[in-house]
Amino acid sequence: MSLQIQMIGTGSAFSKKYFNNNALIYSNGFTLLLDCGATAPRALHALDVSLDRIDGILISHIHADHVGGLEEFAFRLKYTYQKRIKLFVPVPVLSLLWNHCLRGGLENTAEGLDNLNDYFDVVALAPETAVELFPGLSVRLIPTKHIPGKPSFSMLLNDKVFYSADTQFDYSLLVHLYETGQCEYILHDCQFASPGHVHASLDELLTLPEPVQKQVLLMHYDDAKDSYAGKTGHMTFIEQHRLYEFP
Repeated sequence: MSLQIQMIGTGSAFSKKYFNNNALIYSNGFTLLLDCGATAPRALHALDVSLDRIDGILISHIHADHVGGLEEFAFRLKYTYQKRIKLFVPVPVLSLLWNHCLRGGLENTAEGLDNLNDYFDVVALAPETAVELFPGLSVRLIPTKHIPGKPSFSMLLNDKVFYSADTQFDYSLLVHLYETGQCEYILHDCQFASPGHVHASLDELLTLPEPVQKQVLLMHYDDAKDSYAGKTGHMTFIEQHRLYEFP
């Protein structure tokens, strides 16, 4: 089953030129929002995609550029559209998402609203287990290192596309996924400055073997992206808003 991916934003957490690095995944008539950062509602508005067209949201970790738009989603789905959609959350992230990120804004004891299930159809996902989110769209969560002590996950979509979300560079993982045929395409966050403490740096990604580099699309970049044209080896930048097909 083919996948279509449209980055609603490709920017780093502090980018002013690009929206937060979040994506729409289209498969078999379903639309999944992969991460929902603070700029996600505005990015979707720029694409003329109303919030009620989204069938589900998948969260990778709790940084604001990945979850900061969920409060608006929750309020508008509940009070404007009277609709609940699926919210897919890794098990280690679930309590953190409510208690550390959303509870302060969404809890309303006067209306009996005291957990995420009052706004979304919450589905907890176990790491390292392939799960079909919608017919024809499966995901396997891969634990990755980002910030020490804060769980963070990359995703393997339909055993075809590896989507890093945010992660430190992991040469062995990327080469293993490629050499064992577990993915054909790699969408990877890229930090231009070295060393890459919490993201993969461009210098680190350039150490990947040439055949692996050819499968890499770089995302989560900062506003200096244009000055790195022609300096990314065999890797290319993924473009904001362009629709990509992964057959």
